[in-house]
Amino acid sequence: MPKRWRIANHDPARVAALGRAAGIPNVVAQLLIGRGICDPDGARQFLDVRLSGLRDPEELPGAVRAAEVLHDAIRAGRRITVYGDYDADGMTATAILLTCLRLLGAKADYYVPNRIEEGYGLNHEALRTIAGQGGDVVVTVDCGIASVAEAETARELGLTLLITDHHQPRSGDSNWGPDADGSARLPRVAAIVHPGLPGSTYPFAGLCGAAVALKVAWALCQRASDAKRVTDAMRTFLMRAVGLAAIGTVADVVPLIDENRILVRHGLNCLRHYPSPGLLALEQVTGLAKKEGIDCEDVAFTLAPRLNAAGRLGQAPLAIELLMTEDNERAVKLAEFIHGLNDQRQSLERSVYRAAHKQAEELGNPRESAALVLTGRGWHPGVIGIVAGRLAEHYHRPTVLISLDELGAKPGMGSGRSVAGFNLHAALSACGQYLVAHGGHEAAAGLTIHESAVDAFRQAFCEHAEQAIAHDDRVAELFVDAETPLAALTHQTVRQIESLAPFGHGNQRPVLCTTNVRLTEPPRRIGSTGRHLSLRLEQHGVALRAVAFGGGDWEAELNEANGPLAVAFKPVINSFRGRQTVEMQLTDWRVDGSHS
Repeated sequence: MPKRWRIANHDPARVAALGRAAGIPNVVAQLLIGRGICDPDGARQFLDVRLSGLRDPEELPGAVRAAEVLHDAIRAGRRITVYGDYDADGMTATAILLTCLRLLGAKADYYVPNRIEEGYGLNHEALRTIAGQGGDVVVTVDCGIASVAEAETARELGLTLLITDHHQPRSGDSNWGPDADGSARLPRVAAIVHPGLPGSTYPFAGLCGAAVALKVAWALCQRASDAKRVTDAMRTFLMRAVGLAAIGTVADVVPLIDENRILVRHGLNCLRHYPSPGLLALEQVTGLAKKEGIDCEDVAFTLAPRLNAAGRLGQAPLAIELLMTEDNERAVKLAEFIHGLNDQRQSLERSVYRAAHKQAEELGNPRESAALVLTGRGWHPGVIGIVAGRLAEHYHRPTVLISLDELGAKPGMGSGRSVAGFNLHAALSACGQYLVAHGGHEAAAGLTIHESAVDAFRQAFCEHAEQAIAHDDRVAELFVDAETPLAALTHQTVRQIESLAPFGHGNQRPVLCTTNVRLTEPPRRIGSTGRHLSLRLEQHGVALRAVAFGGGDWEAELNEANGPLAVAFKPVINSFRGRQTVEMQLTDWRVDGSHS
């Protein structure tokens, strides 16, 4: 759908003043001001990312208490189970904490629920299974904060339960504290480790599950060493764990600010300097090993999707084994298998996308509806969330996909993705009378629903969106950091822009725009499925290659466009066979003169 471009205004004098005071190029100063960083100290702190800037785990609520309980359990020979999750954040968190426990001599194993059969989070049957197999202590990672009833089951089973999480309670709508009858919303457990606990003075609530697990592992290493300074073996483990936490941070799309920025900047280096056999094998099979370094895009579009593919297709234990194995031969086999799972996931995703996209068009004009609720019998539950995200982006509408049971005997499983300014969790709560269950947050959520209630839910959900989303907000907006000619995109300038990395949620790669650009040759589809587009653009004698990821459908429109174009893009340095060139990642385009 067409996007409304919002080009940032800049005060040249203010930009120049910050550049002089902070000793940075003006282009970097301009981009920092656009991010709300306007003073020299803030600029230097943002650019000088030091690992020592991570807060000590004793500052994180519950971390020291959890470390004490786990350390005592290790010394007593009690069996500890790490209860994880099946996404990349949960799997890296599981690998971090389980590796730490075993390093310290614990009798430790793990449990990850099957995405399709059990769903997310703690469940009563899993706890009974763990207890029946001789488990003593259960420590969650990336889940558990909403598991009030499950915590009571753990108590009845005699299990010591610890929770490490970063989510909000699903039933609380951010409303921590007691219910009206005085009962606690927070689970009654031995320790809760959470960066956003009520009454806490911890200054950053944006850590992902793997980062929280890293802090607990760090505290546990300090407790085992009886000192702030840990042994060399523990330090090597912690550096490798920083790399895993970086994967979890990028994969979980938490804001890349504050501690997350530190974790990712240094974690990407740790993936190269402290590589595990499994990740090394995955880099080999995906071609990342040929690159000089790994960046956020490599994690977001290559490593994390393969880990997530294992979880989406019910094979999360294999991904965790990949992250933990020290056997090089086993690592290669696992990496190749998981790489193949990702191919399978992509095939399933394409099939569901085609069917859902066709249904969206057949239901009426999706651009006139405030939201989309699409259903398909037998759609794979592991990919409907990805497809919902693609359709939400394509139509700029909150989108829910529901996979109906092929036999009609079980409730349908749904997954939704939102757009800026629309609280998906609140919308599902408002329509809760039609749902069996639901959970999630503002941007993404899951649900179960009886097939007979789908039509009523669709009507209620779309009516809620109609009231909540103003008509002006139904046009996607593209924030553009600055307008610049192609001649200004020198290697040095783009390198200066790269100093703002790592890029991701909360610190997006800068978007620039320019006008009076022409195609020097017809665009061509690239990629195994032709989903992407390669172009060559020229302006006043300067020509650059551009790639539009996911823009394959633009091919016909671009060929039909008459006259010069206005383009919005992200400047990047492309490294290929030892040669580095400036390229453009095309974000949007239109016939020149039409942008506003």
